[in-house]
Amino acid sequence: MFTDSYQPALPDPDRHAEFYAGVAFKRALAWVVDTIFVTLIVFLVTLVTALTALFILPLVWLAVGFLYRWVTLSGTSATWGMRLMSIEFLDRTGKRFDAATAFVHTLGYSLSMAFVIPQLLSVALMMLSRRGQGLTDMVLGSVAINRAA
Repeated sequence: MFTDSYQPALPDPDRHAEFYAGVAFKRALAWVVDTIFVTLIVFLVTLVTALTALFILPLVWLAVGFLYRWVTLSGTSATWGMRLMSIEFLDRTGKRFDAATAFVHTLGYSLSMAFVIPQLLSVALMMLSRRGQGLTDMVLGSVAINRAA
């Protein structure tokens, strides 16, 4: 489908720049939307547990955030925030994420969010790399692209 010496199955950022146009900014907006969704889900979990979840709130937040991201990426290769921004992930072969790839990507995202330096490196890579890939994307060979209309 696409030719590129680095990753032949993914759109070439020079010849198919429209796939990557504005994706870093859209990912930032999608992250904000996803954070709001996770916050609302955590709030609901806290209410359903008669506020006992407050005793382990960081763990509840981590679990809800991980499950939200893994489940949404497994289904359509995009979180709800990413769908709203019309972007999606592709794996190194140019296909949408399956459950295993979504799990590994979510694990990488969670680990990078746990430490300042990997998160700053990931943001810098998204803004500066040809394909707009974050740290986890670089490791997995995945990319976020504009979803086809």
